[in-house]
Amino acid sequence: MKRIGILTSGGDCGGLNAVIKGVTLVAHQQNIQCLVIPNGYAGLYNLSHFESLVELTPARLEIFDCTVAGSEAGHSRVNIRKLADPNKYQRIRDGLAKFNLDGLIISGGDDTGSVMVDLAEHGIHCVHVPKTMDMDLQTYSVGADSTVGRIASFARDIHTTGRTHNRVMVVEVFGRNAGHTAFRGGIGAEADAILIPEISVDFDWLYQHMKQRYFERIAGSDVRAGTYLIMVAEGMHDAQGHEVVDTQAGTDAFGHKKLTGAGAYVCAELSKRLKADPEIPQLMQAMGMYVPTQYEIPEVRAVNPGHLVRCGQSSAFDVSFGLEAGAAALHLLKAGMSGVTVANVRGNTIEYMHTADAIRQRHVDLQQVGWYESLGICFGRRPQPPQFEFSHLLKAPERHL
Repeated sequence: MKRIGILTSGGDCGGLNAVIKGVTLVAHQQNIQCLVIPNGYAGLYNLSHFESLVELTPARLEIFDCTVAGSEAGHSRVNIRKLADPNKYQRIRDGLAKFNLDGLIISGGDDTGSVMVDLAEHGIHCVHVPKTMDMDLQTYSVGADSTVGRIASFARDIHTTGRTHNRVMVVEVFGRNAGHTAFRGGIGAEADAILIPEISVDFDWLYQHMKQRYFERIAGSDVRAGTYLIMVAEGMHDAQGHEVVDTQAGTDAFGHKKLTGAGAYVCAELSKRLKADPEIPQLMQAMGMYVPTQYEIPEVRAVNPGHLVRCGQSSAFDVSFGLEAGAAALHLLKAGMSGVTVANVRGNTIEYMHTADAIRQRHVDLQQVGWYESLGICFGRRPQPPQFEFSHLLKAPERHL
């Protein structure tokens, strides 16, 4: 093995540049050249049309900052499997042959991984590094820690606005089918309620939790100030189990509907109940807040940090994992592995899984939800306290997010 290609695909996040750098640092020690295939699978499909590729030489790597989020290699949302071109795989092989590339290291999430499985089945030599801020793969995925940290930081910051205006604040974050980022980010921000796709929301229950905690908080303040924070994943389900979708936006290359408006939907449901509750005017008057026609119910506002949770700086954990996983991917590729995903590096052991198994979706553990419900956080349902068991370990397991 003399030359390999590196590409990243899917959504951007923290730690990706660390993956690229980890691959390349080990490759240099093995006298292997690393070339960047730009713009993800779009670049791979068009590889035969490129005149040249950027080689990550030691000099180029010196200006490569692996602590910065995003990817120096660029991304695209392209599903090669669905291309109508009957010669697509031969076209990719021709591109690899043109640049004498002996294999690929690909970093991405479940959609990226599903394409990689297809490529491996068509004889293209490739290894996968798990990347998704959604944390819904079977392994830890680079980018998750960075994103959760940014979500928690933004939500903690918005607390000052909420308390200043006595608002109920709703923070909407990514999370289509699995609510890991809302779950962990909400806990990190000490959210009062966390709404995730795994649990259909009973808005009557959420409303009662909000009403009690919000007014108790204001009543207990010497300046009558308080707020209530709700973290909601974009893929939240209502009581009937329906997603909030943008029916006009269509689908992406992988067939996913565009989700939008979960935060606004929560605001509308809570505001509707505040207006219909006969106790609210009395509570507002008791707090010295009530003004007829102008300030009759608490204001419920939604904030969506959007792609701000993906960008900026990578966390120290993601830089560490990215460097380790990238280096491990190079060793797996050199050992002749293909169609596999780096799962972990434990001491001198590189742990891996078949990519088809690694990209199976992992949901939030509802037993953990019960644990946090016992601590007073509302998940839009009647609390289900955990039934505790005790286990004596001789050796503590390594813990990932």
